[in-house]
Amino acid sequence: MNESADRPTVTLLPGHQKRALHGHPWVYSNEIQMDAATKALAPGSLVALKSADGRALGVGTFNPHTLVAARFLDREAGRTIDTGFLASRLRRALAIRERLFDAPFYRLIHAEADGLPGTVVDRFGDVVVVQINTAGMARLEPSLLAAIDATLSPNAIVLRNDSPARALEGLPEEVRLASGALAKPVELRENGVRFRIDPLSGQKTGWFFDQRENRRFMSALAKGARVLDVYCFTGGFAVQAAAAGATSVLGIDRSEPALTLAAEAADLNGVAGRCQFRRGEAFGELETLLGSGERFDVVIADPPAFVKSRKDLGAGLRGYRKLARLAAGVVAPQGYLFLASCSHNVTPEDFAEAMRRGLEDAGRSGRLLLASGAAPDHPVHPHLPESAYLKAVVLALD
Repeated sequence: MNESADRPTVTLLPGHQKRALHGHPWVYSNEIQMDAATKALAPGSLVALKSADGRALGVGTFNPHTLVAARFLDREAGRTIDTGFLASRLRRALAIRERLFDAPFYRLIHAEADGLPGTVVDRFGDVVVVQINTAGMARLEPSLLAAIDATLSPNAIVLRNDSPARALEGLPEEVRLASGALAKPVELRENGVRFRIDPLSGQKTGWFFDQRENRRFMSALAKGARVLDVYCFTGGFAVQAAAAGATSVLGIDRSEPALTLAAEAADLNGVAGRCQFRRGEAFGELETLLGSGERFDVVIADPPAFVKSRKDLGAGLRGYRKLARLAAGVVAPQGYLFLASCSHNVTPEDFAEAMRRGLEDAGRSGRLLLASGAAPDHPVHPHLPESAYLKAVVLALD
């Protein structure tokens, strides 16, 4: 039986098909004819989408309760959406990553940009961590897990379905081992450096692959330097800086489990003698370091999102400005400063202005060496430029 034959149809309002026809992956609720039958569809239903004049637009998932009501999976309305379809998307994404990287440690699926809306798949060798953030992909979860197994044959698949975004889709939060076994610490290699992660209880999926290229860049500046890494998490920037030849590295984070993993990474890579990790709140620690006259050749500040929704924008931008002021204040003369924002509600222009004002508040001047975003395993859908959430800058201060 062809499941597409019984697929319900969702019709767009007259004149509202243009974005869909041009390739946008979303249809908003105010673009759809929300009649009684449409409103009654179960969240996550597979639907055929068509324009008001009957033109077929494609197949997607549908949630009548969300602003982004429909998310396209394929532009062929009759396409069968099953394990084979999902495996084809995984194989395409895998081919790209295998061109980009020489080891199986990367983000394999980055949501809409890789054709699987609201879905993240991170690969750590034989362990795969999946996060599903939409009702549509949640309904396809068994097929997705089967497709991952068929494509990668991992030893374990972990579901990290604990993102706050799931609440918007009416989904519960959960973390579980979906298949296989985690028999030993999960290791990854990045830029030639080894790390251990906890995919069941770490932040997000256990690692932030998006900063890979930025960590490489900062490591090149760290040789012979005294380095401070606030919000160090599991030591991605800090340990790579030490491995690149930093004379000393101080990493600060408020998570004791993350600091434990950072210390383990330093030991794994033979740089524990040059690394110190301590628990603390970033702003308070920076104030203390500033007041005591401590200065570092390289300062790295990669905080969690300060702006989780538009209503937080004002306070969040003030937070980035304060962080820039304090971090710049502890940079030694002719030192280097790395600042980042992963808040997708903050525009590059907003972030640049907050950074500029923070430098001014600190009485520092310098030059911008690099303005970058996420690593290439975090591609951006051409019609969703706002999904390019990561903003990072490197400054050489005077």
